[in-house]
Amino acid sequence: MTTTPARPADRLARVPEPAVDVSPYFDLDRGLVDRTIFSDQAVYRQELRRIFAPSWLFLAHESQFTKPGDFFTSYMGEDPVIVTMGKDRKLRAFLNACRHRGMRVCRADAGATKAFTCSYHGWSYDTSGKLINVPNGGDYPAHFEQDQWGLIEVAQLDTYKGLVFATWNPEAPPLVEALGGLTWYLDAMLDHDPEGTEAVGGVHKWVLEGNWKLAAEQFASDWYHVNISHASALMVMSPTGKGPKTDIVQTPGRQYTDSLGHGHGFPTHPKSRFDDRVVHEWTDYEALRERLGDARVEGPMTTGHGTVFPNFSYLPVNGSIRVWHPKGPDKMEVWAWTIVDKSMPDEVKNAQRIYNLRTFGPSGIFEQDDGENWSEVQATAHGFVAGSMTLNYQMGLGLQSEDGVHPGTTGRLYSDGAARGFYARWRDLMNTPAWHEKNAEKNAEKNPEDTP
Repeated sequence: MTTTPARPADRLARVPEPAVDVSPYFDLDRGLVDRTIFSDQAVYRQELRRIFAPSWLFLAHESQFTKPGDFFTSYMGEDPVIVTMGKDRKLRAFLNACRHRGMRVCRADAGATKAFTCSYHGWSYDTSGKLINVPNGGDYPAHFEQDQWGLIEVAQLDTYKGLVFATWNPEAPPLVEALGGLTWYLDAMLDHDPEGTEAVGGVHKWVLEGNWKLAAEQFASDWYHVNISHASALMVMSPTGKGPKTDIVQTPGRQYTDSLGHGHGFPTHPKSRFDDRVVHEWTDYEALRERLGDARVEGPMTTGHGTVFPNFSYLPVNGSIRVWHPKGPDKMEVWAWTIVDKSMPDEVKNAQRIYNLRTFGPSGIFEQDDGENWSEVQATAHGFVAGSMTLNYQMGLGLQSEDGVHPGTTGRLYSDGAARGFYARWRDLMNTPAWHEKNAEKNAEKNPEDTP
């Protein structure tokens, strides 16, 4: 009896899912979006293949890893992953799935370990992803090559000023290139301190009913909702208890739109800086002006908001960073960190942490408003008539330009410009076969016997 050697896993035939042409859902020149993109299951499945699999996705903060064996588990789309520091102190990320039957090999949120052992059949992997133990290994055939069955590693992993990103796409451009012009705006949060930033207070997680894009687009572009949705919160936070003055409510500001789908909005009124009093009093604004320049201190370092396409968002003045994990078209899981400057005294770090929890934690006075909005929007998405509505994204049309102060294309603060840019990027990626689809086509041409 002859035994046929096993083929590499990437040679196994897989029936391709039919592609959805999403072009009919958009007329971005007129600012129109069909809300089908928020509820359709086929669209969602295509997002996992063409948005999340090819893109750079945020995983963790570097400060979560201080010694070999430290790990943190997260998701890339709906794929569970482990981020870990190896013996060489190098950060790596792997699919959190045993190569034997696919069970998660790590079921803890974070910690330290020497190896990841699957609790189903005991296959064990070291922190470099190598398969190091197979119970009853002698019962496997001669062509079983243990060193070929390590954990599946991401194609690329890189960091930007403390933020850890990864992608499954071996053809993706370098991270800094993928961030594009947004780095100038990101640095208003990440580059205050020569020592960098660190995450404090752990990771807060909560589940919301709503499509992940609703959150990502809001953080990219939507200051418009602030005075309406957050009216009660603004009243509580104002010195008089009656709400901010009209010139602050109608604050001037700018909104940055990146062709790669990123966005950042920020007020420019000198009092539009709703940060914690302790943090505000400690901050040396003159030193920051020397380091970052007046335009950043008076703009994106204020009470602004931003999104790195597709699903990482941040609030500079709060030190809040978060990721919107998709859990189907109707649900997302929000994971949020607080980051602080390393040079801050402990009492200032703690003040920033508490302030972030009170405003944008899971029970924060602003966060609850946002979550209810997204859930209410999603609640009507499945009706026949309501689900086929055309949504209006026309605010700011024709008003974007290069203003000579803030790099790239910007427009007024009250605008849908960055949302239109977000959806233009989403549309283009959704209508472009990803690297794995192109490779599958090539393999099918070379090996027609593998095609179902």
